[in-house]
Amino acid sequence: MAPDDAVKAGALALFGEKYGDSVRVLRLGNSVSKHDAPYSVELCGGTHVARTGDIAMFVITSEGGVSSGVRRIEGATGAAAFAFLKERANSARSIADQLKTPVSEVSARVTALAEQRKKLEQELAEARRKLAMSGGAGEASDKPEEINGVKLLAKLADGLPAKDLKPMADDAKAKLGSGVAVLVAVNDGKAAVVVGVTDDLTSRFNAVELVKAASAAVGGKGGGGRPDLAQAGGPDGAKAKDAVEAVRQALAQ
Repeated sequence: MAPDDAVKAGALALFGEKYGDSVRVLRLGNSVSKHDAPYSVELCGGTHVARTGDIAMFVITSEGGVSSGVRRIEGATGAAAFAFLKERANSARSIADQLKTPVSEVSARVTALAEQRKKLEQELAEARRKLAMSGGAGEASDKPEEINGVKLLAKLADGLPAKDLKPMADDAKAKLGSGVAVLVAVNDGKAAVVVGVTDDLTSRFNAVELVKAASAAVGGKGGGGRPDLAQAGGPDGAKAKDAVEAVRQALAQ
């Protein structure tokens, strides 16, 4: 029938597809909610099998978003579907051999390994933070200095992941009780800076403003966070000491 007539009759047409003056309309299966209605009615440029049984097995090979509220799936049938499943089975056997576990237990084994890795990463991050706070990572001072009546605890740590700085700043603030903490980590020549200000001092010193000054010293621009905790960075890790000095000068004013 004509494409417009088919669409009016309820057939689904794909946007972007070009149809001729006359189109094939396929009515497939039985509706699960409507009596004597097909499960699907679609326009088709041409069928490629004589009967649905020729399709044999069908597997979904990929699925993803196309636009808001729209998903696209792709699948394989017949010999292509068999080849896809065979490849998956071979991959599963290969993983099982490496893990020295039956294929049926691969999923549970991988989950356990992922959880173990997450736990080890957390332990490693905690060990790094403790090492840095104890003065064992890079240049650091265990004892805070006092500037203009305010305690400042500064830490320089080469190779410490930037994501570890905020927890370290919280630890430093707890250790200070009242004061300012500035932490600088250098990785691949770039500097990451975190400044923490205890709550009793945020009316005098804003962590965002302090971290912006520190960031500028290492060639960075801006920085963001809260009055009590802020983070920034810069491309010139060689000037990490200058970042600390910038905070010192801000406190001394």
